[in-house]
Amino acid sequence: MPHENLLELGACALVVVDVQDRFSDAIPNFSTLEERCARAVRGFQILGAPVLVTEQYPKGLGHTSKVIIDALSEGSEPIEKTMFSSCGSETFVARLRESNIRQVAVCGIEAHICVNQTVHDLIGRGYQVHLLCDAVSSRHDYNRLAGIAKMARAGAIESSVEMALFEMMRDSRNEKFKEIQALVK
Repeated sequence: MPHENLLELGACALVVVDVQDRFSDAIPNFSTLEERCARAVRGFQILGAPVLVTEQYPKGLGHTSKVIIDALSEGSEPIEKTMFSSCGSETFVARLRESNIRQVAVCGIEAHICVNQTVHDLIGRGYQVHLLCDAVSSRHDYNRLAGIAKMARAGAIESSVEMALFEMMRDSRNEKFKEIQALVK
């Protein structure tokens, strides 16, 4: 039986928090971040896991990055919100509940604000949270590090995009292995 802190396919969803156009000049290495988030989106979709994407106040901050949008399955729409925590959106909470999952992998921006508050609220709602640290950022590295440390102290499990995908597959004989392997190379 797998350890309880490993992601389990069928029990896990991906949440991409606020990777929006307006942040492209403010977030260091934004293109790397959006590509890692898009890789997570594609990988979770390949494995058949739910993916939720949020947008913080798109009127002021623009919409989800084109790289993320292009990775999403047809018909998937970002969830607009004004609360910093994604859990402040009833639509977000309802979609999570409909997914019938118990684990949530989280990536996005900013680590110390929207990602932090989302993770704390998810933990408070009883979800096991896996923080994809290679796909989380802030404008300043000290805020990124402080956010990750605070979330980890609250119970979030530090992880990465590749780690999450391989945990869900479990076995190189998984029918999606070659597709995932090609994605992360």
